[in-house]
Amino acid sequence: MDRTDHLTDANLVLVVEDSEVDREAIDRALSRSHPELRLEFLPNGDAVLERLRDTARPRPALMFLDLSMPGVDGYGVLSAVRADPDFATLTIIVLTSSTTSADIERCYAAGADSYIYKPVNFALFRTVLQGAVDYWHNLPDRPR
Repeated sequence: MDRTDHLTDANLVLVVEDSEVDREAIDRALSRSHPELRLEFLPNGDAVLERLRDTARPRPALMFLDLSMPGVDGYGVLSAVRADPDFATLTIIVLTSSTTSADIERCYAAGADSYIYKPVNFALFRTVLQGAVDYWHNLPDRPR
């Protein structure tokens, strides 16, 4: 199978997040509300392109991306993924603790589909994540 016919799994969500606490919170928040989803976690941005290009595994339809990570940060991941036309239909949701307008503008300019602030309160965090998945999950594939 070449990269152009690489299959996307609509129920696969790639979560790129360096915080183990946040990874566990994301898993807990979505496991009950969206049991059909399969979450795959990467602890940093260094392996994202390699993972997305792995033709032996299905491609995710949705990616949650943290901005502040060691190694390749979220901006680097966002820029690299959006530079590759093979990933044009991948929905990228930046999930971060930054609320600065410069970060928000930079992410949208780089091709983020959504920018979500990580609330500290778990109930609100769960509501925000569930709302994002409800909105973006199963939208028809569309180039950006």
